[in-house]
Amino acid sequence: MIEDSGPVAAHAAAAPVESGRLETERLSVRRRLMLVLVLASVVGLVATMARVLGADGLSAADIGMLICFAFTTPWVVIGFFNAVIGFLLRTVAGGPSAGIADTAPITRRVAVVMPAHNERPERVFRHLATVYQSLKATGEADAFELFMLSDTTDPAIAAEEEERFAAWQATETSPWRLHYRRRTRNTGHKVGNLREFLDQHGDAFDYMVVLDADSVMSGAAILRLVRAMQADPRLGIAQHLTVGLPARSPFARIFQFGMRHGMRSYATGAAWWQGDEGPYWGHNAIVRIAPYRAHCALPTLPGRPPLGGEVLSHDQVEATLMRRAGYDVRVLPLEDGSFEENPPTLPAFAVRDLRWCNGNMQYLGLLGLPGLRPLGRLQLALAILMYLGSPFWLGFLCFAFYQAVTASTGAGQDGLAVAGIADPALGLGLFICMMVLVLSPVLFGLAEVLASRQRRQAYGGTGPVLAGTLTQVVFSSLMAPTMAVAHTIFIVGLALGRRIRWEAQDRDGHVLGFGEALRGLWPQCLLGTVWTVGLAWQAPGLLPWALPVLFGLLGAVPFAMATSSPALGRWMVRAGLCAVPEELSPPPEVRLVGADLAPAPAPLDAAALDTKAAA
Repeated sequence: MIEDSGPVAAHAAAAPVESGRLETERLSVRRRLMLVLVLASVVGLVATMARVLGADGLSAADIGMLICFAFTTPWVVIGFFNAVIGFLLRTVAGGPSAGIADTAPITRRVAVVMPAHNERPERVFRHLATVYQSLKATGEADAFELFMLSDTTDPAIAAEEEERFAAWQATETSPWRLHYRRRTRNTGHKVGNLREFLDQHGDAFDYMVVLDADSVMSGAAILRLVRAMQADPRLGIAQHLTVGLPARSPFARIFQFGMRHGMRSYATGAAWWQGDEGPYWGHNAIVRIAPYRAHCALPTLPGRPPLGGEVLSHDQVEATLMRRAGYDVRVLPLEDGSFEENPPTLPAFAVRDLRWCNGNMQYLGLLGLPGLRPLGRLQLALAILMYLGSPFWLGFLCFAFYQAVTASTGAGQDGLAVAGIADPALGLGLFICMMVLVLSPVLFGLAEVLASRQRRQAYGGTGPVLAGTLTQVVFSSLMAPTMAVAHTIFIVGLALGRRIRWEAQDRDGHVLGFGEALRGLWPQCLLGTVWTVGLAWQAPGLLPWALPVLFGLLGAVPFAMATSSPALGRWMVRAGLCAVPEELSPPPEVRLVGADLAPAPAPLDAAALDTKAAA
């Protein structure tokens, strides 16, 4: 049974130091506490908003604003408490640790699999070769075999895949550990690819480490996952925290800098109360093959795509099915040795995010799946709410705009009062409170770094940490309205039957021109223009309050162009702005993969890789 004391409770791997009954009781107490905290906070915030809006009576627009606010609040409150709990665990309680001996022998057979679909072969094999070299450096490579599972449909890319694999295999002294398989029909997308692999090879292995085409894991991190599995026969999935590789793209640098701080405390706090019913993100994780094959087959949703048919976002559904079968799903909120690449531009990020949105909206058809545990249903509901929050937030703003432009502009009706907020002082207090809640994961992550001299030095010092955080907060403030509009338009399209194609992601990026940016972001610009003109005409006193949203909408095009600029990226690298620790002091795996800051090494030259690792 996984240890569940102190900070070790926040992750998957631990020693059998207490009974399952005690662990279950402890998790039950934590979950009830979390439920009380969240419900009390949501009720308090909604009641306060009702007072703010209803001091002079509730109009139809007020009621609309209140309903929208109620739907946006739970996700924000959960994030706040996850951040608080995670911060306390990581600072006061000493921080997370793996909780098992790092010298335990590897006694199981493990497949490391990397599904890929029309990806750049050079990148795929560079990443996979880096993983293999790191595994060899641990001395435990004999327990592992690596599989590149191609779903590529482009004949030219497929030919290059085969050529690169043959060249790589020819350089290895143990070529039988390396495998390449290409499907001629990519039925079921990634999950179908994995299922077919398990049908063909699953009997030969106990565990499967799943990587994405842009993933890199160190041998030590993979061994940590394997040892977690070996230590607990009831552990079905162990998910490692994943951080961004060093990047030159301004968009990727700023985005992953904020995610690094936000996810660290958030994931630790979430794991504290979720415990054995944690999430699975589909990559940089290990899966116990036998129960996965037996219990995690995805259902087919009734109806036609985009909301019916094949389940697109498979990972969280597989986690709930694994728990339904009685196996644990846990998160290791440890930063070291688990990496991924982040989208290099705003359009690339939006495409990926909308694909996830499509998949999460399908969960509406899975909430009634028989036998799911209550927390599993809650996680599916929260995954839906994560994207539904955008149209509700936008709806709140639309109701406020309607109030502003239709209200009388007589004496005393300026500022917040024009938007139907009859108690401006209380409204201001609620606004500040909500901003603190929204920013809390990043702020607590920042506080954790600032509290430790060693952590500050890893980011280049206090100045770079503060400068990076300020940059990221401005970045997020500008991007949030843009993505809210994109989510809203997309969700409306899903309801009307609009489908999205799941193609290979844009991982390389390019400089966005004005025309290209405008084609994708004109709805944001149009909405921002309408709101700005309407407020300036009918409610100028509200403009200062609306400026953060208006700047984000009106500036969507220049924002997208600027954050794709190589020149800006080069300057940020030189200045160390939004640098992550792996950029300033790269571990062997980051040096091997080349990241995005230096010429990539020749991934198929084993001798060269060994030389770099030794250096």
